Parts: sequence; structure tokens; C-alpha cells
Amino acid sequence: MKKSSIALMFSVGVLQTSMSAFAATAPLDLVTPVSDYKIYVTENVDKLAADTQKFADAIKKGELATAKKLYAPTRVAYESIEPIAELFSDLDASIDSRVDDHEKGVDAEDFTGFHRLEYALFEKNTTTDQGPLADRLLADVKDLQTRIAGLTFPPEKVVGGAAALLEEVAATKVSGEEDRYSHTDLYDFQGNIDGAKKIVDLFKPQLIKSDKAFVAKVDKNFASVDKILAKYKTKDGGYETYDKVKENDRKALIGPVNTLAEDLSQMRGKLGLN
Repeated sequence: MKKSSIALMFSVGVLQTSMSAFAATAPLDLVTPVSDYKIYVTENVDKLAADTQKFADAIKKGELATAKKLYAPTRVAYESIEPIAELFSDLDASIDSRVDDHEKGVDAEDFTGFHRLEYALFEKNTTTDQGPLADRLLADVKDLQTRIAGLTFPPEKVVGGAAALLEEVAATKVSGEEDRYSHTDLYDFQGNIDGAKKIVDLFKPQLIKSDKAFVAKVDKNFASVDKILAKYKTKDGGYETYDKVKENDRKALIGPVNTLAEDLSQMRGKLGLN
């Protein structure tokens, strides 16, 4: 969809719903970043659907090595748009829940999605009988794609999403608990970081007007995280498994990530969106 079309689609809604709420930022100044974020999310959910199709196909064909290789890259697009994906709690639970979320663990009937397939591929080393789960994942991703296409993005949710992504990193990525079977946490980590940085970049002109020093501090912390992650990039553009990340680097990530999460939680206030 053309950027101009999306801007027109959302400008009226933004202006009508936000006129009374925004003090620091003029409503018209929010139209472009919100519509540009819609484009970003749409592109990523389209990529997620295409990548999930390939991932599901590999599982159904019994191509274990290919499915393992596709698992982590496929998830990156989801992780980058997680604040929007999580608006649909039923789909988020079906697509991205972890074993801890289910009383019966891996045997729970409602434990589906990426992490259930991760368990089969990396812990059990098999694709056998995983076809129905792969089909379910693909169907859920396509459902998400459809729902996002019809969604009006609330500006406060978009801006608040930056902090949510960094809180996700601090809560489950640094510890290594999310991708516990595959140890591909750095892919998810990068997706969350990229998604948060995109939000900051889109609203940067407005943030600079509000607090230039704040923007400089945020940029510096993003650079610190990127520098550590770059040490673990592989030649194919991917990442080493998380068990190869040195303990001192894990600790070094905690500071910038927590600081970013705290700082980005102030963005809504700085833009007058509270």
C-alpha cells in the first residue's frame, strides 16, 4: 500500500481521537510517524507470513535440518512487531507462548506455535507428527496478517511499544529462557531491538523538540547494545547460539537494555501521550 494512502487513512482517526490527549505534540505531527509505522508493521507481517510458509513446508516434508535453519530467522519479523501482535492476545498465545505458560507443559493441547515446534525440532530432533502444528502456526500468522491490515494504530500504543520491546529483552532474552531448546535468543533479541529503534527513529523529530539530551542518551545506549550483538554475528548474517555468549557480555547487555527500557517508558510523556 502506498504511504500516502495509509497517511490519509489514519490521519483522520489520529486527529479525532488524539486532539484532547496530546499537549506536547501537535496532532498533525503524529500522522506521518504513525502511518510510517503501519507500513513497517505491514511489511514485517507480510515477511512473517512468507517465511512461516517456508518453515511449515520444511516441517511437513520432514526436512529437519532445513526447518531448524529456518526457525530463528522466521521469528525475527514477529519479534520486531510484537507490541502490535500482542494486541491480539489470543493469537499471541497461540503463536508465541512458552512452555511455562501451560500447566501441562509440552503435553498441553493449547501449547502450539513457534516454541512448541522448537521443542520438537531441537529437543526431540524430529519433524514427525508436527505437520498439524505447522499448519496451525501458519493459519494463525495469516490471521494476524488479516487483523493487522484492518487495524487502526493508536499512537499511544505505538510509542509505548518501544519500551515494551526492551522490557521483553530484559525479561526473557538476556536470561536465555525464551529459546531454551534452540538457543537462538540473539535473533529474537535483534528483532526486539530493531522494532524498538524503528519506533524511536520515526518519532525522533518530535522527541528532539521535546528533549534533545534524551534522544542522545537513547542513541548511545542503542549503539552499546548493537556493538555487543555484532560480536556474535556469523558470516551468513545470523547469530551464534546464545550458549556461546560470554557471561561478561550477558552482564554487559543488562545495563544498556534496562536503561533503554526505563528511558523509552518516558516517551509517551515526552510526546504528551499519557
